Formats: sequence, structure tokens, C-alpha cells
Amino acid sequence: MTGPLLEVRDLAFAYGRRPVLAGVDLALRRGELVALLGTNGSGKTTLLRLIAGTLHPDAGEVRFAGRPLDTWRRAELACHVAVLPQRLELPSGFRVAEVVEMGRAPHARRLFGATADDELAVERALRDADAADLAHRPVEELSGGERQRVLVAMALAQEPELLLLDEPTVHLDIAHRIALLSTIARLQRARELTVLAVLHDLELAAAFAPRVVLLDGGRVAADGAPDAALTPAAIRTVFGVAMDEAVTEGGQRHLVARLR
Repeated sequence: MTGPLLEVRDLAFAYGRRPVLAGVDLALRRGELVALLGTNGSGKTTLLRLIAGTLHPDAGEVRFAGRPLDTWRRAELACHVAVLPQRLELPSGFRVAEVVEMGRAPHARRLFGATADDELAVERALRDADAADLAHRPVEELSGGERQRVLVAMALAQEPELLLLDEPTVHLDIAHRIALLSTIARLQRARELTVLAVLHDLELAAAFAPRVVLLDGGRVAADGAPDAALTPAAIRTVFGVAMDEAVTEGGQRHLVARLR
């Protein structure tokens, strides 16, 4: 199929009288890996919810695979779009493999018991998310980093085309952040996924994603390769922080905040 997998056109949304998004345009090609950045309250999570269909826009349109989102049935869309929200508690009393199998719900062909396809999808998801060694562990015993790997596996079990991640590295230390983002980037390539991930760390976003989208005041302030979009001027405008650029001997560009 030609054309973007996802199109957002002139999207607007408000919570009551508080506008959050105003005229957002965004298109994602199949197989793209994109980081979504912005200040707290800039509308990043709201945009993900509108794309996932859990919120409905006040104006504008979301199209997935060439079709308006409101023409998709919820169960049908869930077979193509997986969401890893900012906060999702794993259900207690289950082992990891059982929780990951819950990600197969959109594909369910019978009320009880997994099919052979379900079992293969769960096994592959656990392996791909580096969580196969956790399969028989009770979820209550998992560390923060292990829980995030299991949540990624649960999303992968849906076998989606589009993966929406809302701050997947929240509450993780730097080592676990890097490990998780490396896993997501590897899976994006291996499974040819389209990924849109909300992130807060500008340096990690620039290293992780070939394309970044910067939200400001409910609109897209910058969209492109990290070097072009995350300029000191753009960061100062959006975040109110003065930045300098530094380049290592190996040619890697870094952003350095000017501390008062």
C-alpha cells in the first residue's frame, strides 16, 4: 500500500475550555521510528490517545492505513495498533507468559484457551522483548526494568503495525533506559514496525530516533532529523532553556544546557 500509514490533519482538541492541540499535522510512513517531544502539558499524551482512538478530536481528522479512524471498529483497530501507556499496572496473581497472552485479546477466535497461533505469537513476543527468561515468573516479583520489558512483550503479542509508546522509560535508570530503547529500535527494524514514542530526554531521543517531532503550544514546532529539529534556538523557544552544541572527536553532536 502506498501513502502514509498514519495521517493527522489539522487536529484540534480541548479538555472543556482548555485547548490542548490546535491544528496539528503529522504523517508517519510505514516502518518509521519517530520520537515525540515537548514540555509537560504540551499535548503529547493527548495526541497519542487521539491516534489510538480513545479520544475523539474536536476538529480535524486521523487516518490509519488510508481510512478515517472513525470507520475502524475498536476490535479491528486493536489488531493493527498497540499502545504502551504511561501508566499500566500488571495484573497480580499471574505469571508473565499469561500476562503477555492477554495482548492476544484482539485476535481471539474462541472464548477460552489459546490457539497455536497465540502460543507462537506469545513465544515470539517474549523472545523479541528479551523477556523469555521471565515467562514463568509471577509479575509481583518483577523489577521496574523487567516490568517494562513485559509490557513491551504484551504489546508485541498484538502483532501491530503501529506501536504507540507513552514515556516507556519513565522511572528507569539510565542503563535500563538505554537498554529498553535499544530493544525497541531493534524490534522496529526486525518487525518493520512504525513506532511513535513520547520521550522527555532530548539526548536519548536524538540518539534513538532518526526523526523527532517537537510540540509547542498545541502545534508542531519542529519536525525532522534530530540535528535539524533539535537546534539550540528551537529548544530555547519550546523549553525556555539555553543550550549549546558540543561535538565529540568522533563527530557526535551533543546538547549542553547553560547552567545559571
